[in-house]
Amino acid sequence: MTQTADRPRTLPVAQTHLGAGHWSGPADICLLDYEARFLRRKRLETVEGRPFVVDLPQTTSLDDGDALVLEDGTHILVRAAEEALLRVTGPDLVRLAWHIGNRHTPCQIAADHLLIRNDPVIGHMLEHLGATLTGVTAPFTPEGGAYGHGRTHSHAHGHTAHDH
Repeated sequence: MTQTADRPRTLPVAQTHLGAGHWSGPADICLLDYEARFLRRKRLETVEGRPFVVDLPQTTSLDDGDALVLEDGTHILVRAAEEALLRVTGPDLVRLAWHIGNRHTPCQIAADHLLIRNDPVIGHMLEHLGATLTGVTAPFTPEGGAYGHGRTHSHAHGHTAHDH
């Protein structure tokens, strides 16, 4: 649609979100860092520069591999963008992970290392606990909440194992 003085250009709108593994087919790609993947309403662009608007019914934590569905059925694949992280290693990785979690810091867990966002305060604490820190640039896909609801911004758990 061309833009005229009487009628502004309208952008395609995505009001539907599909989880990774629950959709298939071709898709445009949108790269978003960890913070940008937590949204409700926002103007975004695909890597090809195609603008669109996300207008979800509620604030949603998008994961790498999820899809946003435009009104015309086009899928936009969400990919985790590279960002500045700290690779955490050390002789007692479980203890280090506990301290990271105790500070409600998002953490990506691997068998031999942890990844956290580059936070100098948390990094300083970890070094005092014996961690070795290495700055890296990589996609950040931390663990979700303990009850499978994405980010742990609150302690409200909804219908979970706490229900009896």
